[in-house]
Amino acid sequence: MSAAVKICGLTRAEDAAAAAAAGARFGGLVFFPRSPRHLDVPRAAALARTMPEELARVGLFVNPTDEALDAVLAEVPLDIVQLHGGETPARVAEVRARTGLPVMKAVGIAAPADLDRLWDYGLVADLLLVDAKPAPGAALPGGNGLAFDWRLLVGRRFLKPWMLAGGLTPDNVAEAIRLTGAPAVDVSSGVESAPGVKDADLIRAFARAAGADAAAEAGAGSP
Repeated sequence: MSAAVKICGLTRAEDAAAAAAAGARFGGLVFFPRSPRHLDVPRAAALARTMPEELARVGLFVNPTDEALDAVLAEVPLDIVQLHGGETPARVAEVRARTGLPVMKAVGIAAPADLDRLWDYGLVADLLLVDAKPAPGAALPGGNGLAFDWRLLVGRRFLKPWMLAGGLTPDNVAEAIRLTGAPAVDVSSGVESAPGVKDADLIRAFARAAGADAAAEAGAGSP
């Protein structure tokens, strides 16, 4: 079983190139100043314009104001907006209408009680990112390298396309896909040599374990 791959927290052109070469489908740019992977608008604009066309450019925001969204989108050519904060379903719908772009909403999961939120956000978002719920008081809403109990998702039906995140690495991603049936997976710290610095070998290993490299080769060879 194979899954599409998103490499999040890209900060360098060579890392985006490595992601595309490995068969990744999505590349994430972080617009959250407290993240070690944060990009200011000029750097993000330059990186986005050099990203291989195979990568959908995903901008990660945390509780953004309209002004913050407008400032980024005026300069950075994004394909998808990812909301990774405490945005309500109503706010997700507002962002979708304002930007005219597909919106991916991250939903943190730690216990069965959290699963109902997947339905609520599935009614308004274009894609769902199912992530580990951060601990109370955590500095970051995601990208903490933490996993949750993937068994919570076994047999789960989703209203919209979805992606699994949280503590994924080249060593565990195949098992995560097998357990959950995730059609796509998201990784950031699991393929880094340092915060914000991706490792090309780890990217290749992750994509291989997720089956993305084989799927990309098959697609390249088809008419």
